[in-house]
Amino acid sequence: MNKISFYHSLIFFNLCIFLSAFEYLRDNRLLILSLFLILSLGISHGALDHLKGQKLIKLLKYKSIISFYILYIFIGFSIIILWLLFPKFLLLTFLIVASFHFGKEDSEFIHYKTNQDLVYFFKGSIVITAPLLFHKDETLEIFNYLNFDISQNLLISNEFLYLIIIISFFANIYISLNKHIDIKSLLIMDFVSILLLNYFLSPILAFTIYFCFLHSVRHSFKLSNELNKKNFFKGFKAFTIKALPLTILTAVLFLISLLFLNNYYFLDSAISKVIFIGLASLTFPHILLEYLIEKNE
Repeated sequence: MNKISFYHSLIFFNLCIFLSAFEYLRDNRLLILSLFLILSLGISHGALDHLKGQKLIKLLKYKSIISFYILYIFIGFSIIILWLLFPKFLLLTFLIVASFHFGKEDSEFIHYKTNQDLVYFFKGSIVITAPLLFHKDETLEIFNYLNFDISQNLLISNEFLYLIIIISFFANIYISLNKHIDIKSLLIMDFVSILLLNYFLSPILAFTIYFCFLHSVRHSFKLSNELNKKNFFKGFKAFTIKALPLTILTAVLFLISLLFLNNYYFLDSAISKVIFIGLASLTFPHILLEYLIEKNE
């Protein structure tokens, strides 16, 4: 897996350089393309949660899987409702949780110590802070679409954002301590790739490329390896087949939500709401499931 992850990061790094050279991509947000990529490649890496739910049920010695499905769906819908009622609190919580989630899952192949959650948080915070630093106005516009105005907050001053990015860099270094040199270069490549994307591309497009082609692909590789430890390609084929039904179902629900919201908001605003509120409703139960499995294994 280390070798696969290394070549994946190398390819992703070169992809980011290639995309950064296109003037057209710098001046266009391509929201429809971003939505399509997230609804296909992006959300697919969480489409095996039902299998993880079966694993959790066995660990907890429950007999029925129905209780898991009910709780998982309840948490997802609760996040949507709470976001409508308390958008500022939920968005801030989501950004914090997402930073930890990105930092942890993008590093899982290293088998780093599990009790260093703050290091994971700072490692993943680059995904949140880079668009605020390089495209502040556009990023704040997205936050406004999500009913959260932080334009006067000291936490988005350039000095503070630079500090977080520097800490994120050293968090990558710290995680890779005492590891093979290829792993160190891998983490630095990931870090620079995210900076390149956010410097040259619009915030949503940069996030989409990262989320779909780095975060989601890396986690999908991990799941493929778990499905077949002897033959990665057979494992990846099995992952694709198993992930397809829930990926399609989730994509359909996202599109129905978009059609509904488009009756009340401009298309840009509707897409932003569907992407980020939708991802939040999936992320919270997904992270909780991973945490419960980790604690009970």
